[in-house]
Amino acid sequence: MTDRSLHLPVAAQPSVDSLVSLAVLGERRGYDHVWLPETWGRDAVTVLTRIAAETERIGIGPSILNVYSRSPALLAQTAVTLGEVADGRLRVGIGPSGPAVVEGWHGVEFDRPLRRSREYLEIFRTVTAGEDLEYDGDVFSLSGFRLRCEPPAEPIPIDAAGMGPKSVELAGRFADGWHAIVFTPEGLRDRLGDLHRGIELGGRDPDDVRVSLSVTACALEDGERARELARGHVAFYVAAMGTYYRRSLARQGYASEADAIAAAWANGDREGARALVDDELLDALCAAGTPERARSELEKFDAIDGLDEVAVSFPRGASPAEIEATVEALSP
Repeated sequence: MTDRSLHLPVAAQPSVDSLVSLAVLGERRGYDHVWLPETWGRDAVTVLTRIAAETERIGIGPSILNVYSRSPALLAQTAVTLGEVADGRLRVGIGPSGPAVVEGWHGVEFDRPLRRSREYLEIFRTVTAGEDLEYDGDVFSLSGFRLRCEPPAEPIPIDAAGMGPKSVELAGRFADGWHAIVFTPEGLRDRLGDLHRGIELGGRDPDDVRVSLSVTACALEDGERARELARGHVAFYVAAMGTYYRRSLARQGYASEADAIAAAWANGDREGARALVDDELLDALCAAGTPERARSELEKFDAIDGLDEVAVSFPRGASPAEIEATVEALSP
């Protein structure tokens, strides 16, 4: 049986307290883990520190931290510290993000994302194990230091996000898990083949690589409102967040739909772009509608063989009350 987790809203929320309250609600309602994205709003580490202090059982972690805005050693230091605050409940998610955020927000060249991600994973493990950091990579050359505080008693798991075949293969070969987003059930099954190829290349045990899928969900008594929110969320990601999501949908058999959505959005027709997310595409990617329908739609993801965790995420534009209603309705 798959675990049920929360992927806290990517859109700005009223306050840090509101995010902490959602995590506390998630713990109370039996969710296994709470993930927090980091984009260009509040930083994930500060919020997760508050969440760690105000919860007791639920696992916590960022999904994702990009591999450009922090050095790999700082990422590892941060994980050791946050893991201590969270009393061993931390699991870290990293990924390259995309050029729009990395270059436009952080001012860093979006260069060699796969190689950089691999080196982050390797350096992270060395630092968090308390070993001497002697590393000579293609991106990073590091020497002369080791963590000056005690390393954690148990290794901190570090997962990698990815959508394309090579990035998913990298997660299987080098990370402790794969974070997937914007996948249909069939699309995810296809990428699981790439994950297992990476696992084989790394000579690893498949049971040691955890697979988490973030599913956009909205469960409201007003089912049409829930579906319109999810429809708008899909349109935004396909059209306004670079080409990664569009390419991923094309690989999953929705190339014409993705191109049409992006074209309408680029021409200023936001309403038209949302309308192009038809019911078939919406139901393939999301779990949205009345609570009964959303729970039923979520079951198709729970049934995917090889998927360990479904993380309930929320559409842009959902109010705090609508997010809380969804957390309640889709609790395990």
